[in-house]
Amino acid sequence: MTKFLLSLHVLAAIIAVGPITVAASMFPPSARKALADPGSERAVSAVRLLHRICRVYGGVGIAVPVLGFATAMSMGVLKDAWLIVSMLLTALAAMVLLALVLPRQEEILEGIGAHDEGSADWTTTTAVGAKSTAQLAMFTGVFNLLWATVTILMIVRPGSTTGA
Repeated sequence: MTKFLLSLHVLAAIIAVGPITVAASMFPPSARKALADPGSERAVSAVRLLHRICRVYGGVGIAVPVLGFATAMSMGVLKDAWLIVSMLLTALAAMVLLALVLPRQEEILEGIGAHDEGSADWTTTTAVGAKSTAQLAMFTGVFNLLWATVTILMIVRPGSTTGA
């Protein structure tokens, strides 16, 4: 059962977290392109698609810690320091995604939409968009770094007796 749970956990991480990290990383440069040329429906559509990927896969991503917890229980490693740190970093990554990345993506999308409707001054929209995309890129980098750290902890498992 442990191997089955571990397989599901790894698959969930690859299938759910992978697309979020890629889409979230692609969002800031794509948003800058859309802000530079708001008349380009293709650029605006790309930004909307990237945000949707982050939202949907963020929801699917809840399977990763759920399956990870089940796997840890079956392996009897719930009290190991590397696992506790991994769980805390996973929770922190989720908070970064929910509190910093997704809301900033939505703000940028609203700014692009406001310009499309002609209700915002273009200079203001561009300046705010540049600042927002820079902040978003930073928060996305933090999110990706947290997941990279969790991945390394899962592979190295400090103090593990399995020889890994």
